[in-house]
Amino acid sequence: MPKSLLAVVFAAVALAASACGSSSSSSSSSSAPAGGSTGQTCSPATNKTLTANTLTIGTDNPAYYPYFSGGPGHEWSGKYNNDPYKDKGFEDAVAYAVAKQMGYSPSQVKWAVTHFNQSFAPGPKNFDFYLAQVSIKPNRAQNADFSAPYYSANQAVVAIKGTPISKATSLAALKPYKLGTQIGTTSYDYITQTIQPSQQPQAYTTTNDAINALKNGQIDGLVVDLPTAFYMTAVQIPNSTIVGQFAPSPGGDQWGLVLSKGSPLTPCVNQAVNALSSAGTLDQLRQTWLSEKASAPVLQ
Repeated sequence: MPKSLLAVVFAAVALAASACGSSSSSSSSSSAPAGGSTGQTCSPATNKTLTANTLTIGTDNPAYYPYFSGGPGHEWSGKYNNDPYKDKGFEDAVAYAVAKQMGYSPSQVKWAVTHFNQSFAPGPKNFDFYLAQVSIKPNRAQNADFSAPYYSANQAVVAIKGTPISKATSLAALKPYKLGTQIGTTSYDYITQTIQPSQQPQAYTTTNDAINALKNGQIDGLVVDLPTAFYMTAVQIPNSTIVGQFAPSPGGDQWGLVLSKGSPLTPCVNQAVNALSSAGTLDQLRQTWLSEKASAPVLQ
């Protein structure tokens, strides 16, 4: 994770997880992206969802613009669980596009709140699928299914203007500094595995905590995905700058929809995502919501 910009303050009440007991389906379900048609009949009437004829979509709280947008102030609010966002924000628009492709009308979509790390953790889910800039990773796929990717994102580092790190022009130049990000994210993995700073990086429970750490000088740089970096520097962190972005490793940092491990819905979700990709819909949504109007140099 992630990510016309307004500051956001969020408060939401997590929906109770639905206990959905269904027998194991013989339809194939993948723990990694799968493509193409499986021949499975997919419709609201036949899909095995938490609630019949309803698609429950989960996301994190806070849910940031440009990924999600609600009412005044673009905040996530519990009332929007029963009043769809109406396609505002990149992931919001992706969610409704997938739902439509699967045959669900907006009135058949319900929203649930699940924190990022819980989305791919073992155990029952309160959603049929989830999206919140969740990168597809083998270790996560051990406990959850992932759809075909709907977006590939670069990582970037944000710093306060005028600080020594803001002048870095290479990965090597970042090594002496204290870096931070949200725990459990690919941003943290990038720090430890690729940048490999000389100081132990900080992992924060929420992105808000990491933002405050940067503002307070507890860390020198904050590593997030590039769309989120643009939003942070424009709205959330005064006098900040994008030091640079990092070209993704082979295959890129790809985001997928998260489903319960072995979900009978996985093939249907894959069909929908792949159809939207082939039609150019996902690219159109990316350009609408995540167009990068500012340049960010690539650090190598």
